[in-house]
Amino acid sequence: MKTIFTLLAMLVFSSAAIVVPQSSAFAASKYPNTGKVLEVMDASIYTYMQVTSDKGPVWIAASKTKVAKGDTISYPDGSVMTNFNSKSLNRTFEKIIFLDKIKVEKK
Repeated sequence: MKTIFTLLAMLVFSSAAIVVPQSSAFAASKYPNTGKVLEVMDASIYTYMQVTSDKGPVWIAASKTKVAKGDTISYPDGSVMTNFNSKSLNRTFEKIIFLDKIKVEKK
């Protein structure tokens, strides 16, 4: 019986040690890419944005988001598609990155 209480106490203390507050480094790594929005187009369930990047302008698409031309956004790495045809926009994107969400940075 004493062994069971000792094991339970160890479990409680060890699980408490696992809880680590989220650091700003973790938050930054969640959205490692940043860019200024050059163009915005809303479609059915996506918002298409052309943003600046280290390698020049890039197109991204995320779940419908309130964002405006000139906003600075951060976004995670996503799934790259080539020659993607958006039927709702009647447009083919040579290269576009699909994301779950983006983060609009505060001004």
